[in-house]
Amino acid sequence: MTEDNYQKKIKSSEILGKILFPGREIQRKTKELGNKITLDYQGRELIVVCILRGAVVFLTDLIKHIDLPLSIDFMSISSYGFNDTDSGLVKITKDLDETIEGKHVLIVEDIIDTGLTLSYMIKNLRLRDPASIEICTLIDREVRRIANLEIKYCAFKIEEKYVVGYGLDYKQKYRNLESIYELKTDTVKKDIESLKSSLNK
Repeated sequence: MTEDNYQKKIKSSEILGKILFPGREIQRKTKELGNKITLDYQGRELIVVCILRGAVVFLTDLIKHIDLPLSIDFMSISSYGFNDTDSGLVKITKDLDETIEGKHVLIVEDIIDTGLTLSYMIKNLRLRDPASIEICTLIDREVRRIANLEIKYCAFKIEEKYVVGYGLDYKQKYRNLESIYELKTDTVKKDIESLKSSLNK
């Protein structure tokens, strides 16, 4: 099966709704962010920390537009039992390989919702004495924010929508779509209700 036929097949999936952000618009915004980061971090030792797994696609395109010497590292975090008042249990499943002491850290995320997990991670990283920590996200779903986060770089904002594509997944699939699609909520209603329930426990 050719790449074009494969893309057509997965785009015809019954769970994919309308395109919210076309690939060309994502690339335009990514370049815009990369240029801004380049200006902001002139003369600084920059380390870009990618949060696995969804942010990898965004990271790959973003760094092409950051015209600076930089290093890249990765973290993976699992969270359990979050609700409005309890930060729940957070486990770092993949820690940084490099030291960040004295360096300027730019965290790259795919989507930020409640922000609780990211808030925990930032607190953890601050204990390692970086020069600064900033956040760059592909999507900000601020409507569900619980933690107090300052997001310096953001490509897109959405309301109460569930999305896939360009690194974002549905049951670990659809990350390889070049555009970002809205999920058909009638098709995935049970999964959405389950997700809401887990967030409110």
